[in-house]
Amino acid sequence: MDGRDLVRSVKSVGPAGAAWRLRTVTAAWRRMRADAGALPARGAERARVPGPVREVEPGPGGGVVRFARSELRVLVAVNGAVFWGWDGASPEPSYALAGRCPEADPRAVLEPDKDGGWRVVAERVTVVVSRHGAVEVRTPGGVTLRRDLPPRWWEPVGGGPARWMQRAEVAADARFFGLGGRAAGPRLREGTFRLWNSGAGRPFGAGDGTSRLTMPVRLVVADGGSHLVFHDSSWDGTVTLREGEEGAGSGHDRPGTCELRMDGGPLRCWVIVGTPARVLLGWASLTGAPVLPPAWALGHQHACGGVGSEQEVRRIVAGHQERGLPLDAVHLEVGHLDGRRGFGVDRERCPELPVLAEELRRDGVRLVSVVEPAVAVAPGDAVFDGGTAEDAFVRDASGQVVRGVGRAGESVFPDFTRARVRAWWGGLYAELLGQGFAGFVHDLDEPTSFAAFGESTLPRSARHGLEGRGGDHREAHNVYALCMARAASEGLRELAPEERPFVLSRSGWAGLQRYGGSWSGDVSADWAGLRASLSSALGLGLCGIPYSGADVGGAGGQVSAELWLRWLQLGAYLPLFRTRAGGGLEGEVVEHARVALIERRRLLPYFVTLVHLARRTGAPVVRPVWWGSPEDRALRDCEDTFLLGDCLLVAPVLEPGVDRRAVRLPPGRWYDTVTERAYEGPGQVLVDAPLSRIPVLARAGAVVPVRGDDGGLELEVWAPAPGRSGGGLLVPDGGDGWEEPELERYAVRWVGGRLVVRREGEDGVEEPSCPVRVRGLGGGLAQ
Repeated sequence: MDGRDLVRSVKSVGPAGAAWRLRTVTAAWRRMRADAGALPARGAERARVPGPVREVEPGPGGGVVRFARSELRVLVAVNGAVFWGWDGASPEPSYALAGRCPEADPRAVLEPDKDGGWRVVAERVTVVVSRHGAVEVRTPGGVTLRRDLPPRWWEPVGGGPARWMQRAEVAADARFFGLGGRAAGPRLREGTFRLWNSGAGRPFGAGDGTSRLTMPVRLVVADGGSHLVFHDSSWDGTVTLREGEEGAGSGHDRPGTCELRMDGGPLRCWVIVGTPARVLLGWASLTGAPVLPPAWALGHQHACGGVGSEQEVRRIVAGHQERGLPLDAVHLEVGHLDGRRGFGVDRERCPELPVLAEELRRDGVRLVSVVEPAVAVAPGDAVFDGGTAEDAFVRDASGQVVRGVGRAGESVFPDFTRARVRAWWGGLYAELLGQGFAGFVHDLDEPTSFAAFGESTLPRSARHGLEGRGGDHREAHNVYALCMARAASEGLRELAPEERPFVLSRSGWAGLQRYGGSWSGDVSADWAGLRASLSSALGLGLCGIPYSGADVGGAGGQVSAELWLRWLQLGAYLPLFRTRAGGGLEGEVVEHARVALIERRRLLPYFVTLVHLARRTGAPVVRPVWWGSPEDRALRDCEDTFLLGDCLLVAPVLEPGVDRRAVRLPPGRWYDTVTERAYEGPGQVLVDAPLSRIPVLARAGAVVPVRGDDGGLELEVWAPAPGRSGGGLLVPDGGDGWEEPELERYAVRWVGGRLVVRREGEDGVEEPSCPVRVRGLGGGLAQ
């Protein structure tokens, strides 16, 4: 690095003071020195492949296939999920799994295959292992969903972790989804995607290859069937995707390919096959059911952009009330913390915060605080002193506590991969609960340590406990935020056992849904950021995290009234609905905003039902339009429309100057929820999208729980097509506690020219438990 690079790096950290810039430069050099001394440069390597098969050893759910230079363990679980691990890798230990590995399927049989290979045959899947180590996953009907070629390892001659590569082939018509909350998508096109949670930097927008929350989870959808694949290694790596081509080269199909390269960690993999709904149910059974957010967290939340004083909070709440805009929570950022240090409230800015919090709660508004992992090096500060006494902070290879830079200056970082540190950290939330806060947002939890150049995180050589196994930051980085969320969730359950905890994480890994949801962090304040908001939420849902969203208005710039309004209209239909920008907007923009906010409040019973269903089935709240029809190729390629549950189709406006847009419809009849005009799918239709609203269509026969005009629960039923039937589900709001209300099923059918709605229970058919309003009876069918 020469002098010019140093000058550029200092400028890159932004317009902070000279002392701050010096700290970031010092931190970057310190990190580089730590890694240079503890992580020797990779020198000569030996390449290795499995070699030919030698012997097999049958076992529960499959067995072990031994090759000349490696061995492969194959297991089919009772839920149909397939596991395989090379070089003796087993499913545990794993940060992704919800508990112990599921039981092996006793009916799965390991038997010889042709050409000297072997196969494991189970009820839902067949796994074929070739004599040189290729692994094929087939449906019971014999359709090959994926073929993983023999892996390759590169082992340092002087010892150390081996990097490895695994290449897989899928059907030529297959489409890729997932990899966490990607801005590029929701369909992942050809390209290389990094598997490393990114930290501080510029806001990201559509097409960005990085992600605050990444995980090696891919959902692959093709004509022959769908499957989810998860490589359970948290090390740094890349995924390179290449879509196939049908009829390529002399009329033969060219398969799609997925190449995974990892810098270390075990080569182990889970595959789940079936319909998208069955796949996500199996994924939830592996990694854990999503936690239920409290009911208030499904409403409208607003993040303060200022200093976070009590006066600012009162001004925001009063502004919403004066304009008749619903508001359910106000988020305070680091400005309300004493010296920007975690857990301590600034008494000058917030002298009577518990009183304010109680007043707001009576009006239905909660306060949410930001929490960051960086702990300021401040002797006398309770958190720093307590963590020092607990020996809670990450150390380097020489045994010294690692020092980085957080918002409050020089900082140290708790090691959340140790159980006793999680217990200590979880108890700290008592301070903020006592101040009246009802929820918490984790920011800079990748973790971020600001640096003038290089990576804005801890040294890769920093040591972590990793649940007693020991290791360094190369393995711990991607699971750091997951473990922090676990610490918060478990701590809050002990401190406030009667209420469901509200924890939002910017970063995370597979299994984050067990502890809370995710917000996307800083999204660019432009139309690309708007599109990225949708892509991120859809991608996370397909990776098992149903509760997520992005800040309306983005970060890092001013947005036009049109962009802000279109963003708000999208956000009103995402699980996490949080606004940030929008100050100073008046006139018709506010009136249009009121319509979107009131519609979100009207749909709250539907959102409550959807999050309960997500907990029980793993199904995302927001879903791609192909969710119920994955065989429809046109739907698989549709990226600007989504399903909200089974009942509603939302078509946001993602470009400026649009007042009409094309909408791709799944099969069936669909009603415009404003005009009640009917459209027939599958196919593409052109619908109005005035500035006042975005197109939202309801599926014919749907039963949508809503809030009625009197504030009570109501069933909005959309008439089925003549001769057809319909139905829907309702989970009544059980409040913010742990009670899970009974699910109610409703059937809708025509009887003698009259539409009848009945509740179906174990004791027979009953009258609905709330009023019913039928819509779509007078709407004409579009020609």
